[in-house]
Amino acid sequence: MGFSVQRWAAWAPGLVNPASWETWLATPHPLPAEGTPALAAMPAMMRRRVDRLGRIALQAAYDAHVDAPDAPVIFASRYGDLGRSVELLTQLARSEPLSPTSFSLSVHNAIGALYSIARGDASAYGAIAAGEETVEAAFTEACGLLSDGVPRVMVVVYDEPVPAPWEHFSRDVAFPHAWACLLSASTGADAIHLDCAAAPPDASAPPGETADIPADLRALRFLVSGASRWEHATGGRRWRWARHA
Repeated sequence: MGFSVQRWAAWAPGLVNPASWETWLATPHPLPAEGTPALAAMPAMMRRRVDRLGRIALQAAYDAHVDAPDAPVIFASRYGDLGRSVELLTQLARSEPLSPTSFSLSVHNAIGALYSIARGDASAYGAIAAGEETVEAAFTEACGLLSDGVPRVMVVVYDEPVPAPWEHFSRDVAFPHAWACLLSASTGADAIHLDCAAAPPDASAPPGETADIPADLRALRFLVSGASRWEHATGGRRWRWARHA
């Protein structure tokens, strides 16, 4: 199933619109580690429950959805709101009482649930965490929905630096960020196709591919740049993103 990107949005400290993102993706440079969007589109009572990472993810979702009709949404994050989980585990270790609100918002599908409730949107929502292949898993799920006849699907990808004491598991993400793409099925010449093939576990990046930014942002760069192809080797697989012109 081929797809096209109907609309996209992204948010990170210092990068709040597509034009600034396109410039940064072409020539990446260090960004601030702190910053939180206003998230004015969400009612204040609900907004107060959301931590920084959730606000960033929801800001990207609102910006990409804008006035488009309701659609299934797939929220994808490798670790989710891990900072909240660390806080809860620390409280457990100290035999302190846990906040029911914090617990309910620590799971991966909490952000999608809040977005659905705030919008009054009864469409299907999903949450995906698939390690280094999280983006590919999310887009595979989206392609499955499009193949079933759903007219449009939104994918929201979000992550932030892993907090202590688990930062040694992943140092790929240097700043909090999120991006969202509203997708539709396409059979045109510019349709994007995603497939994968077996590759050695230590497979190197294709010629010309550099790891100057996290893999999820390299996927975004491919999606919005018009590039003909991008390959992501990980986990014994080589994922191939391509536009068939």
